[in-house]
Amino acid sequence: MTEAHMIEDTDAETISRQLEEDIVLGRILPRERLPEDGLMARFGVKRHVVRRALQQLAATGVLDHVPNKGAQVRAFSPDEVRELYALRDLLETAAAALIPLPLPEAEVAALRAAQAPHDAAVAAGDAAAVFRANLAFHRQLFALCPNRFLVEAVEAASARAHGIRFAALCDPAAMEQARGDHHAMIAAAAEGRRDDLVRLCRDHLPASRAAYLAYAVTP
Repeated sequence: MTEAHMIEDTDAETISRQLEEDIVLGRILPRERLPEDGLMARFGVKRHVVRRALQQLAATGVLDHVPNKGAQVRAFSPDEVRELYALRDLLETAAAALIPLPLPEAEVAALRAAQAPHDAAVAAGDAAAVFRANLAFHRQLFALCPNRFLVEAVEAASARAHGIRFAALCDPAAMEQARGDHHAMIAAAAEGRRDDLVRLCRDHLPASRAAYLAYAVTP
C-alpha cells in the first residue's frame, strides 16, 4: 500500500467516525441524506474517499443506500428496534455470563481506568465524549469474555444500534444512570456477583431503545 493510499484510508476512517458521531448525537437524523458533494466540501477530500467512508458506515448497518439518491441514515422501524435490542440482550448477557469472576485486581483497575473518562464526560455534560467513553468502557468489559466470536458479535450489534442511541444520549438523567450502572458492573465483577453483573448488563440497554421508540412514533 502506498503512502497516499494509507493517508486516504486514514481520511476515510476519520470521516466515518465523525459522521458516526453526528448520527449518534442527533446532528444527522434518521432518513437524512448524506450527499457526496456536500461531504467532499465539508471534509475537503475527493469523492472516492467520501465513498469509502460511507461504505464503512454502511457496513455497520446505520446507513441505507437509496437508488438514485445515495446514502441516508437508516430509520429503524419499531419492530426492528425491538428485535435488535433483543439480540443485544442475548449477546451481552451471554458474554457477561462467561467472564471469569471474581476479576483479578489488575482487571478491576483497568475497568476503573476505562470508566474514569466516562465519569468526567458525564460531569461535563459532553455528549460526544460520553459516547466515545461509553464505547471504550463496554469494550474493556466485554473483552474479558473468553469467547472471541461472541465478543465480535457484541461489538457488531452495538455498532448497528448507533443510529438509535441519539434519542437518549443527550439526556442528563440517562447519562447519569449509565454512569452509575458502569460502577455497579465493576463492583459486581470485582466481587464475583455474576447474577448481578448479568442483570446490570440487561437493565443497561432499555433506555435508548425506549427513547428511540418514543421518537419514532412522534408525529
